Amino acid sequence: MLRTDFSDAAAWEAICAAIREPVGEFRAYVDFVSDPAYAGITTEQLLSLLPPGPPGVHHTFIFIVDRLALAHPDHPILVVDLYTEPGRTFRVIPSEMWGVENNLSIANLDFAEFADSTDHEGIFRGFPES
Repeated sequence: MLRTDFSDAAAWEAICAAIREPVGEFRAYVDFVSDPAYAGITTEQLLSLLPPGPPGVHHTFIFIVDRLALAHPDHPILVVDLYTEPGRTFRVIPSEMWGVENNLSIANLDFAEFADSTDHEGIFRGFPES
């Protein structure tokens, strides 16, 4: 998870704490990167820094904590597709991040399944109960 906005240290810490909090038996497995060198970087700039896809694809998505994630009361973290549709995005609330991370990491679900299940704000808040 990459921090790109450094305007609110307390909000950053709250987001990190919420992500570290297990949900039942599940948790998001993420590294927290807080390096001012990435301050203000855009999705397009980030994509240009990454090596081109396949042969040795290690990451298929990235979580970004930007200004909106820090300022919005629900702290919706930006999720960027790095593999299937590079640059496609949606947002996820911290309490649902485990499901996104776990399922995308093992290719149990694909990026589009989450992106297509967001609310009117483009935020994934969990799949509807069936």
